[in-house]
Amino acid sequence: MASAAPQPSSQTAEETPGFVDAFLHQFPAPLSPESPLPWRVPGTVFSQEEVEGELADLVMGLLGGRSAPPPLAACLAHEAVSQLLQTDLSELRKLPEQEDEDKEEEKAPVTLLDAAGLARSLFTWLWEACSRWQKQVPMAARAPQRQWLVSVHAIRNARRRMEDRHVCLPAFNLLFGLSDPVDRAYFAVFDGHGGVDAARYASVHVQANAARHPELPSNPAGALRAAFSRTDEMFLRKAKREQLQSGTTGVCALITGKTLHVAWLGDSQVVLVQQGQVVKLMEPHRPERQDEKDRIEALGGFVSHMDCWRVNGTLAVSRAIGDIFQKPYVSGEADAASRELVGTEDYLLLACDGFFDVVPHQDVAGLVQGHLLRQQGRAERVAEELVAEARERGSHDNITVMVVFLRDPQDLLEGGAQGVGLSEPETSSPPRS
Repeated sequence: MASAAPQPSSQTAEETPGFVDAFLHQFPAPLSPESPLPWRVPGTVFSQEEVEGELADLVMGLLGGRSAPPPLAACLAHEAVSQLLQTDLSELRKLPEQEDEDKEEEKAPVTLLDAAGLARSLFTWLWEACSRWQKQVPMAARAPQRQWLVSVHAIRNARRRMEDRHVCLPAFNLLFGLSDPVDRAYFAVFDGHGGVDAARYASVHVQANAARHPELPSNPAGALRAAFSRTDEMFLRKAKREQLQSGTTGVCALITGKTLHVAWLGDSQVVLVQQGQVVKLMEPHRPERQDEKDRIEALGGFVSHMDCWRVNGTLAVSRAIGDIFQKPYVSGEADAASRELVGTEDYLLLACDGFFDVVPHQDVAGLVQGHLLRQQGRAERVAEELVAEARERGSHDNITVMVVFLRDPQDLLEGGAQGVGLSEPETSSPPRS
């Protein structure tokens, strides 16, 4: 079982120096070569294209686990990773293992780097950034940020393994060093199958690939679609190197200023609730959809019904990241949509099929409203109650639910103020992208 207690995504500026002091008290010096790393490194090597995302995730995990203010954690992660990537990494290169002659050769040479060596160097850069910032924390890490209330809960349920992953990244711009005036926040749920590798990978790299896509400022939805495709391509290369067979569906929401952009792959879903009414944003990818069935059959595959509709008699989803042995029938191409936010939206709900298979869209608003009434407007545990409801209705799958409030939950009971996010910084609102 895994769960995360929801918290507002910004804390007072006064907490920032205190966190830096506490971190340096715990780590008074850089790690010695013999010291254990303060994080678990996922794997033995990273390819060059994986480095930024993987290292940023390590720092965010370490600092988030110590309750760092999210803007500070994102700024420190960006600083440490950026400094490391400017150094000569050639001494960390590792040769790829020799492949059998009958295997298809890579289209281009892959540069592999020692993951543990990178992680150790990364901590040194993180420690040095904290040492500098103990004297003066940069303004970006202390500036007022839009606050978000996000309730998240996830359980393994009756399955042997927990294969879901989720991402809550209100400080998107700070993590990736984006300096334009458009505020961005990113939320995602990934539902793995056949192992957790693909879901973990997507939870690290989709947002990193979106942040680096040149169309992000002008076409955020297109950047998200491209990020899913690139993440799929990257994971397939990793799967080939490391003989991985897992896959993952996924859904994400990127809020840029006053516009909502969503992208999805497979049957993980997001719904919007506006003034108590559920607004459909997307159509999940399932094998029984006629357009998906036609696409699969045109490629030479088939869709059959066993206990449910399946691609080639195996997977119950028609699009996913990974699933190397089911490509191209299981597509890695995401769909995306955008919607202007007018200030009357209540919240977003992102969840995997372990929730939506037993809780129809039309039940969502009533369940959330009932929780708020019982809790007198307190929403911190609403995702936990929604997960429990899905379990009561017979879900045996992993269940992850994330509720991103676009208005103060108290206002949903009282019909109060409009607005995107719980509150705005005191500075002027950023223009829309």
